[in-house]
Amino acid sequence: MIIHAPSIAAETDSGEMLGPEVVSTRHNETSATLTLDRAVLYFTRGDLASADTVILSAEWRAGRYQDVRVASFSGIWKDSEPSISPDGKRLYFVSNRPVTPGGSPLVATRGRLSFPGANLWYVERHGNGWGEPVHIGGEIARVPMVYNPVVAASGNLYFSSHREDSGPGYQIYVARPEGTGWSAPKQVTLGKGVQANHMDPAIDPRERFILFAGDEGDSAGSADIYIAFRTPSGEWGKPIRLPGDVNTMYLENAPTLGRAFGELFVTSMRIPGVVFPKQRQGIEGLEHRLDTPLNGSRNVWRFDISSLLREHGIQD
Repeated sequence: MIIHAPSIAAETDSGEMLGPEVVSTRHNETSATLTLDRAVLYFTRGDLASADTVILSAEWRAGRYQDVRVASFSGIWKDSEPSISPDGKRLYFVSNRPVTPGGSPLVATRGRLSFPGANLWYVERHGNGWGEPVHIGGEIARVPMVYNPVVAASGNLYFSSHREDSGPGYQIYVARPEGTGWSAPKQVTLGKGVQANHMDPAIDPRERFILFAGDEGDSAGSADIYIAFRTPSGEWGKPIRLPGDVNTMYLENAPTLGRAFGELFVTSMRIPGVVFPKQRQGIEGLEHRLDTPLNGSRNVWRFDISSLLREHGIQD
């Protein structure tokens, strides 16, 4: 079967909403990831408070996304942030599901607040479907606040977490393959360090650059998308706030890389500009406007950052 995969936006400053009314809706959608052939998109959908989130899939057919379904391994627990490995053989995700069958869901506590916890899990590809979820345990799972897994071609596993060395917020960590699992995680040093939040890593499969959500002092909103390139010494260079229309005055987070060179998915709460005085609407018009994707909910947008990558010597 020939898959006519969706084309990506032409330039960094010409983003497009992903699957309006199908993928991106009046609900919260985040964290898009594609199968190796780009035929199926996995993403998270939840309520506006993100209290309940589920992993969904959508198929690309006849020039559009359709046939949205709950993923075979999701729908019972608070699942989110799917990420398919570069070889397409594993899908990593976050869940509060019990580590052992019949156990209680994971709970996290910070200060006086308790909320659903988050550990990392994965499913492996079996034919056209996915196997049973496997828990990533060990030192990674010692804390119940582990988010946004993404794996490089080397097997290095990146994620964001709140740990003892994170400072007041969250930081990005990397764990390297070790035996049948991974090593103890090591914090990835980025920009302002623990003085700022660093979340939602998206790693180049060859680990030449990393994208993340945060504020390095020049954010236009509560969080923007930044990129840092690997230096010749192996360290990460100074983070660069992505140019063009990727970032807005509204929240942007959860960057993920697509399958095409320079393809970037970003979660955004952007809305059209409102000018006052505005045209008065009846209740029907008001409700119609509030039921559209651009109502301040989180949606998935697609951008092309290939020009920026080439400027920094990355050609493929």
